Amino acid sequence: MPSYRVSAAVGLLQPGTQPQDVLPEAVAVARERVVVEAFDLAVVRGEARVTVRYEADDDATARQAGWAVLARLDELADISGRRVTRRWGARWLPLRG
Repeated sequence: MPSYRVSAAVGLLQPGTQPQDVLPEAVAVARERVVVEAFDLAVVRGEARVTVRYEADDDATARQAGWAVLARLDELADISGRRVTRRWGARWLPLRG
């Protein structure tokens, strides 16, 4: 089964959003749609970046799951650098569509 990941840089939080809730909320949205393999919150070039890696049956399902995660993150914070990628060998390439 193909592996995918969705990631975004997280900036200013929306009022009422607690920092510790951002990653679990993103993972919960993904788990409603696909099998989550891993998740992480890292600082990349001075920005907080949420990444959720998951398995999906096909690109369409993976795209929908990725967009749902990004939509939830957008409700919680200002986000940038949004991307949904698919693993091809050792590389992560953008998922088209």
